[in-house]
Amino acid sequence: MHTTNDLLPRIKTSFAARAAFGVVLLALVDQEARPQSTQSPPPSQTDLTQVSLENLMNMEVTSASKKEQRISDVATAIFVITKEDIQRSGAANIPDLLRMVPGLDVTQMTANTWAISARGFNSQFADKLLVLIDGRAVYTPLFGGAFWDTQDVPLEDIERIEVIRGPGGTVWGANAVNGVINVITKKAADTLGVLVTGGAGTHAKEFGTVQYGGKAKDSSYRIFTDYQNTGHFPDLNGQDADDDWHLLHGGFRADTDLSKKDSLTTQGDLFAGTEGATIVHSVLFPPDNVIEQKVAGLSGGNILGRWDHTFSSRSDTTLQIYFDRQTRSGPEFREVRNTFDLDFEHHLAWGTRHDLIWGAGYRYSGDQTVGTIDAAFVPADLGASLFTLFVQDQVALKPDRLSLSVGTKLENSYFAGFDLQPSVRLAWTPNHRHTLWAAISRASQTPSRRRKSIDATLAALPGPAEVVLLGNPNPRSEHVIAYELGYRAELRRRLSVDLAAFFNTYSDLETIEPQPSFLDTDSIPPLLVLPRMLGNKMHGTTEGLEVFARWRVTNRWTLSPGYSFLEMHLHTASDSQDTISVADAQGSNPAQEAQLRSHVELSHGFSWDMNAYFVRRLPVQFVPSYTRFDAQLRWQFAERAELSLVGQNLLQDHHVEFNDALAVVNSSQVKRSAYAKLSWRF
Repeated sequence: MHTTNDLLPRIKTSFAARAAFGVVLLALVDQEARPQSTQSPPPSQTDLTQVSLENLMNMEVTSASKKEQRISDVATAIFVITKEDIQRSGAANIPDLLRMVPGLDVTQMTANTWAISARGFNSQFADKLLVLIDGRAVYTPLFGGAFWDTQDVPLEDIERIEVIRGPGGTVWGANAVNGVINVITKKAADTLGVLVTGGAGTHAKEFGTVQYGGKAKDSSYRIFTDYQNTGHFPDLNGQDADDDWHLLHGGFRADTDLSKKDSLTTQGDLFAGTEGATIVHSVLFPPDNVIEQKVAGLSGGNILGRWDHTFSSRSDTTLQIYFDRQTRSGPEFREVRNTFDLDFEHHLAWGTRHDLIWGAGYRYSGDQTVGTIDAAFVPADLGASLFTLFVQDQVALKPDRLSLSVGTKLENSYFAGFDLQPSVRLAWTPNHRHTLWAAISRASQTPSRRRKSIDATLAALPGPAEVVLLGNPNPRSEHVIAYELGYRAELRRRLSVDLAAFFNTYSDLETIEPQPSFLDTDSIPPLLVLPRMLGNKMHGTTEGLEVFARWRVTNRWTLSPGYSFLEMHLHTASDSQDTISVADAQGSNPAQEAQLRSHVELSHGFSWDMNAYFVRRLPVQFVPSYTRFDAQLRWQFAERAELSLVGQNLLQDHHVEFNDALAVVNSSQVKRSAYAKLSWRF
């Protein structure tokens, strides 16, 4: 009898052989792909299958170098989630959208908490992945990651999501170690009129958006508000995890033409809500570790301004300023964070062969925290600054055929001083259908406030005694040197492929080092303290392969398969006493993931989408392999109105996706769900 673990057997060969296996597999698929002639879908419907794959290869992206480039010319492993992909996904939030990206590990921990990372080292706060929304970093220096529960962008307003797998430190700096996710929203001129969406379901209880877009003189604008009420998941014992989630969100965007050479974008958001969580609460007298259900309060907002000035067709500048305020009350502590960010860039075409971009930035982030017996920060309030300077030059060694990108970023991080993050990237385009690229780069993970000043109780023991986790007053940055090789091509008129292989070497990775125990005589009764301090005594390598394809089987049917492989080899230094970090880090990501997405255009305005995702087990976390299956039936019953029926996690009533012992919240089980959604534009 075969289990799900046998679906994708581990390939016990060299890394080069695995890459070759991927290329051969694609070649076999290519031989089977032959153009087929069928009736075309109605021209009134906007359908990506009507666009040639060559045009898809020429899609312009900005995340690789902060300037517009054709995706076929980018020497980076990049995946673009288009607005058509968003329509077909059936996803209700950004994390579920990201599941379609090969090499990106997306797991849901509770009804309101996700762990998302690229190329390893996943956790509730994946500190090696940088997330941006319209150029604004949604990153908290407290833990070094993103709070996904408050990244609530109306999906109808997203133009595309560009996902880089691999280092992006030369351009983006702090924490762009293993990847960058850049959410780019539509211009206000593209969202004119009224948009009303609403829906309900078994897990997404109620949700909806009301939006209006208009024009005033030289400006286009939109304002919106949306609300979501999401139900709870079962905990690991099948009981109510009390992790329901409520969020009210409003915002605006305005795009103004100040002159023929100047444009200004202003946008902002406000949100408020609550969410539940289950945590382990340590009681010292008498010693006990009890499960408690808590409610966290969420609120915040931001305002952003971006001024673009064009000097000529060969020179332009961008100045961006934003302020962000976030408040989170619970489940284990309270944080109020204020962030101010200033960023300047200058793009210059220099001569006939050089395309130069350089810039400088400053960010201040200050927090006010209130701790509990479970978690506190010392000192309670702290502010820190980040200074950056970067330059990158793309040299046309042979115009339209061979280009070399060389650059570096100098960064003075919050707590660890200066870091240099250089990269060298080479792209060879022998013709408009094929691109080969290679890259060597170095990136740094800036130490978080947690690594410097956490004081958390991990467990209460008989004695009485407690195990505590302490920050390191002198944390060091973590570093990676990444070697990448990629190939993307339009193999046939109906088949495009993208393959990336990588080998990364890491140093100064985080460890948990035991410290000498001591007796706290100020406690009544006296308390034995068993401290653990965060260190930087782990190193090692990761290697992997990522491949995806888009195959237009017929004019009405498109298949998008994907596969990723990851292997990690981590070790602690000879003077380290850590016995858990290696296993925890290596067990944080599945060794293999696979997916198959299908889109079929039916008649009379109907379309049918099916998405299957296979994820290999996480043995350290006792998470078995699982296959997630989502389906969507969409009916465009009028030119500006459509109805969607969506089912998610249809193969199982419930399953666990992530169960990290060091997470702030206890994991629950993702359950089968369905919802209906109505969208109307007028």
